[in-house]
Amino acid sequence: MEWHQINYFQTVAKVQHITRAAEQLSISQPALSRSIAKLEEELGVQLFDRKGRNIYLNRYGNMFLHRVEQSIKQIEIGKQEIWDEIHPDSGTVSLSFLPSLGISVVPEIISSYHQKHPYVKFQLHQASNRQIVDHLKSRKIDLALITMLHEDHEIECRPLLSEELFLIVSVDHWLADYDEVDLEMVKTEPFISFKKVNEMQTIINHLCEEAGFTPDVVFEGEEIGTVSGLVGAKLGVSLVPDLQVLDKSRIKLIRVKQPVCKREIGIAWLKGSYTSPVVEGFIQYVNNMFQTN
Repeated sequence: MEWHQINYFQTVAKVQHITRAAEQLSISQPALSRSIAKLEEELGVQLFDRKGRNIYLNRYGNMFLHRVEQSIKQIEIGKQEIWDEIHPDSGTVSLSFLPSLGISVVPEIISSYHQKHPYVKFQLHQASNRQIVDHLKSRKIDLALITMLHEDHEIECRPLLSEELFLIVSVDHWLADYDEVDLEMVKTEPFISFKKVNEMQTIINHLCEEAGFTPDVVFEGEEIGTVSGLVGAKLGVSLVPDLQVLDKSRIKLIRVKQPVCKREIGIAWLKGSYTSPVVEGFIQYVNNMFQTN
């Protein structure tokens, strides 16, 4: 059964005249008659009673018309829902991001964007870098804010900002009197790192390797607040961005001179996937926002 057959049937059912229906549909009368006959053959029942040049819906035709009109109504509702969802001024953006970006970066972006686009809705998700990439590939989300660790041929990622990473030590640590250090100065110190699902573990390992040592990891936390708390409890040192969640009454942030310690944050989406007008607009807005900054 094809869509044009449904459309033809609905028109004939309303007009109840083949010639007039054919004129409305801009097709020939024989073509319309063949389409209705094919539909009836497929359903295994006549939908119309014929009397001379006129045709009338019979009981089966009325049953089928009722379902056809319900289906068409649902399709129209579906079309409207999709339009509402993708409309650049009132659609929905599904955005996933790293938990650490939820403290200030994401709220600032959305607050700024909402001032100009108050009717756009957001579905927000927090996850690790690895989980976010999986969500993009499975099309569960439209966009992501992730750490740019390595290229993935399936993911398009544009750089947005660089976050400096600081060495953090407890306020009683022997390095707490320093404002700048080389990372190799903590090569013998116990290290508080992150669990494998957190991209910060990869970054820390890479930076320590650049400094010529492998960190002696004694604890692994899931997020920056926990790692900061363990450092404040004098259990080790770590590398983190400067975030509001850090309790600076218990830790000292120290700039690292060598190697340069930072993480690159980018906005990412799945290559080759459909990007709605509202998502396109949001990408452009975020790019402009950080280029200006």
